[in-house]
Amino acid sequence: MEDLVEKYERYVMPTYARQPVAFTRGEGCYLYDADGNAYLDFVTGLSVNNLGHCHPAVVAAIREQAARLSHTSNLYYTEPAAELARLVSENSLGGKVFFSNSGAEANECAIKLARKHGRDTGGEGKHRIIALEGGFHGRTLATLTATAQPEKQEPFRPLLSGFTYVPRNDVAALESAMDDDVCAVLVEPVQGEGGVYPVTREFAAAARGLCDRHGALLVFDEVQTGLGRTGKLFAYQHTDVTPDVMTLAKSLGGGLPIGATVAAPTYADVLTAGLHGSTFGGGPVAAAAGVAVFEQLLAPGFLEQVVARGDYLRQRLDELAAATEAVVEVRGLGLMAALELAEEKAAALVSAALAERIILNNTSPATVRFLPPLIVEEGMIDRVVEFVQAFLEEEDS
Repeated sequence: MEDLVEKYERYVMPTYARQPVAFTRGEGCYLYDADGNAYLDFVTGLSVNNLGHCHPAVVAAIREQAARLSHTSNLYYTEPAAELARLVSENSLGGKVFFSNSGAEANECAIKLARKHGRDTGGEGKHRIIALEGGFHGRTLATLTATAQPEKQEPFRPLLSGFTYVPRNDVAALESAMDDDVCAVLVEPVQGEGGVYPVTREFAAAARGLCDRHGALLVFDEVQTGLGRTGKLFAYQHTDVTPDVMTLAKSLGGGLPIGATVAAPTYADVLTAGLHGSTFGGGPVAAAAGVAVFEQLLAPGFLEQVVARGDYLRQRLDELAAATEAVVEVRGLGLMAALELAEEKAAALVSAALAERIILNNTSPATVRFLPPLIVEEGMIDRVVEFVQAFLEEEDS
């Protein structure tokens, strides 16, 4: 471990504050260190390993495709990308898909698509994008500008122009900010990195209506919420609206990097040849993994089980909150949850959990986030909640 840390410190840019553990393999809901110790994973690679680690169907798809064809570029056709695009389209907006390598890239594509559509329909002046305070859309320059978190933006100013921010779930603020120069409203149906804050049905409906009225696109960032995390295939299905554009990534590749920007049929051909591209986007291996992921999600009863486990997680967290004043709020949807603590003890809780071989993370000094695999069992939820309760009780004693 010391040699590994030394290598990181010497050769890897210090952009992450890493936890003091090195993992060598994963299986199901567990990660294992070099000594064979098992850690119950309630972070899942930041909602990447939704099917658990090394799911047999995903591993088999990767092995088979890697042995046959790994890369051609997007100058040619490949079957895995075509099949994954079909699965994404037919199970969501019904339009067309652009593949990239990450959530940030998927959101970059959505921003470009929205601005191109705005220019086509309203001229150069129709370029403004409205995003929500507390949101997170990536770390490239455009997606960072869309991420209304000043502490993340400040070191990289000046940022791009043409972005406006409104408070989450504030319909009046959105109405006030909206005008005919807006080309898109960008929304996470549940703000993940921002602390697991769901968008209300009222706000989603208002955004849909305002976009329709002003000829703007409603864009849902489902990089973290998509693909079963909330108990439905996509989180927009919990609302009464359908977006014009949706972005996916994280769990789409079952552990491999892939992003997708999905446009409804009306907007499917806004980006034409030469306007956007990605050398590795939708590569055969990552796309084959995505097909395997989708097939598991669509299996009979799978999402129903996610709903049941999500209800159980919420029940246990609500019981915890009722039992201690150390918790001020429980938030979330499906298997995406957060505890808001009365004091800034989230980092200490995460460290203590790691010592007990439970993997959690905090999104703020007082917010602990829970992102278990979608195959999590009730006993695993019990173990995590009981640990959190014991930690908080000990801190209060």
